[in-house]
Amino acid sequence: MTVVAALQEALGDIIDVTEESLEAARADRSGHRSAGRPLAVVHARTTADVQRTMRIATETRTPVVVRGAGTGLAGAANAGPGEIVLSTARMDGILEIRRDDLIAVVEPGILNADLNARLAEEDVWWAPDPASRDISTVGGNIATGAGGLLCAKYGVVRDAVLGVDIVLADGRLLHLGHRSVKGVTGLDLTSLVIGSEGTLGVVVGATLKLRRLVRGETCTLTALFPSVRAAAAGSAAVTASGVQPAIMELMDATSLASVHRHLGLPAPLLGASQLTIRTDGPAAAAEAESIAQTLQAAGGEVALTRDAAEGERLLAIRRSMHAAMATLGTTLIEDVSVPRSALPEMFDEITRIEARYGLTIPTVAHAGDGNLHPNFIFEGPEVPERVWAAADDLFRAAIRLGGTLTGEHGIGMLKSRWLAEELGDDQWELQRQIVRVFDPLGILNPGKVFDRA
Repeated sequence: MTVVAALQEALGDIIDVTEESLEAARADRSGHRSAGRPLAVVHARTTADVQRTMRIATETRTPVVVRGAGTGLAGAANAGPGEIVLSTARMDGILEIRRDDLIAVVEPGILNADLNARLAEEDVWWAPDPASRDISTVGGNIATGAGGLLCAKYGVVRDAVLGVDIVLADGRLLHLGHRSVKGVTGLDLTSLVIGSEGTLGVVVGATLKLRRLVRGETCTLTALFPSVRAAAAGSAAVTASGVQPAIMELMDATSLASVHRHLGLPAPLLGASQLTIRTDGPAAAAEAESIAQTLQAAGGEVALTRDAAEGERLLAIRRSMHAAMATLGTTLIEDVSVPRSALPEMFDEITRIEARYGLTIPTVAHAGDGNLHPNFIFEGPEVPERVWAAADDLFRAAIRLGGTLTGEHGIGMLKSRWLAEELGDDQWELQRQIVRVFDPLGILNPGKVFDRA
């Protein structure tokens, strides 16, 4: 009996072998595709579906790629020949909301935006706020250790997950973590799973740490600067001032102009880069005024609004970055992080790399936490060698400045060749050994993260 036949016998109509589904599973939003189609897509509806799938995979030694919404940017969920795709997108329930304990228990397929729409009815919210919140799943957020616009003040996914339920490669179900705010019993396997990109197990549930909805008004500022370095220096000055904005986003001149063009807005001042900053809570107005003074002293042309609708319109410009880049060609959306004080130097490095390789690299940054997203634009499905050489230079520059290869997108298939260089051989091998403890047969997401190729 073939693997597909075994899956169909055990799981029935949730096994999908249609050409459309198999083709879609080859790619995510990184712009890259696997070498060919996988065997089948399993549209799991329950934890039991996941367990049956993994038992068959173990018995037949068949690789499994776990997939949610397919919105990742590192190729971690791309599936290829001989692999089973295990989709958790249909496991999208909210199992429990506890306002008294400020927790929610959810399935992995629920979208960020849908979750927070439901939580708002209970006067609570889940803080992680990726730019892709309308299309990204909580399970995908956990798999990649996602971040977003609100991270500087409210933390990343790792700060907002108390526990995870995972199915191991052999089908066993583990409940990791706890429902209490504190808990230090044994090793922190929950944190180990967060950001593991499907290499340790299949996330089938999560206990999330919630917050009360923020009271008070929101204020939104924009500050135009004559250069991206000046804008980065302005953001560093805000950080050094001690005022903590909820959002602080930076768009360089190319990305700002591209988004304005994409949205049909008037063209911004030629060569101008922009900071978009939001304050919230009872002190929002005073904090906004203080930030405005800091930005003006740094040479920024500042506008401030207390109108919530206008503030959302201004943030929509930043959230439209990916769509605007897609109109320019195939995009390699990169993701590096540096200490916040090193942002000006990192933008200097990007300018140097643009000149050296003859490229334009539109870049946005979560300036509040030092996370940059340089975009390499090219034609065709394959990344040109010149772009890979420029990316290599960029990654090494971030590490030299005390940073890291990725702040939130993960390693996937796109950055695996650089991982050992950042970690060092000893740590790289230790992490590989940990993966083998969870997955001795190496059937979970092979060729991703720890592949040196």
